[in-house]
Amino acid sequence: MSDTATTRTPRLLTIPISHYCEKARWALDRAGIPYAEERHLQGVHRIAARWAGGGTTVPVLVTDSRAIGESHDILVWVDARSPSELRLFPAEPVARREVEDACRRLDAELGPAGRRLMYVHMLAQRSLALEYNNQGVPRWEAVAMRRGWPAARRFMNHALAITPGVEKRDEAVVLAELDHVAELISDGRPYLCGERFGAADLTFAALAAAVLVPSGYGVTLPQPEAMRADTAALVRRMREHPAGCYAMSLYERHRRETPSPASLR
Repeated sequence: MSDTATTRTPRLLTIPISHYCEKARWALDRAGIPYAEERHLQGVHRIAARWAGGGTTVPVLVTDSRAIGESHDILVWVDARSPSELRLFPAEPVARREVEDACRRLDAELGPAGRRLMYVHMLAQRSLALEYNNQGVPRWEAVAMRRGWPAARRFMNHALAITPGVEKRDEAVVLAELDHVAELISDGRPYLCGERFGAADLTFAALAAAVLVPSGYGVTLPQPEAMRADTAALVRRMREHPAGCYAMSLYERHRRETPSPASLR
């Protein structure tokens, strides 16, 4: 069956709080493409992704004809099914390359560093982490993580290569990427790659959300008032950065305009 003739509702496998999963969720919501989100916790997500036909990471979008296991490839799939006014990638080859290059850089630098930086902070705050991490997952997964928190924490530390002092290096990487984005928009351009919201903007805002915790995110995130003092200070610093302000404005202007998130299974 051709991938352009999808008849069944696509399934989106996620870790609820994952910013790469938010990137895919936002693109689908914005395009008005119906989907069923299937949420899993860290560790279990690897098994679910494999069973769905992906690799060992999420998001995985399962369509009638294939499983798409990279967030950027999901954006491309969504874009091909979007009306012209909602396209995320420009048609002109040079302009498209600019957008693709911007997305690749953000995926490779901002995404991993921001994720690990926030995990370092949140893994030290068990009650807060569990309250927000387990949203919408199967009950047995939530119970298993609560009862096996020490083992779950060890797994996440290992999977993310969390070592003493790594948060300082990650914070430097995040700030360098924010500085890069701030430099781009310092000339007054309305968006990162052109005159309209596109894939680079969506990718930046979604991945920056790890350290900005915007209220318009696809799941509820803890706000600074509920966090430990050092974590709250980190979030506020990132929000005050010119690029942080820009990402927060993208959530206000472009994430809130999308339909409500798809129902869960």
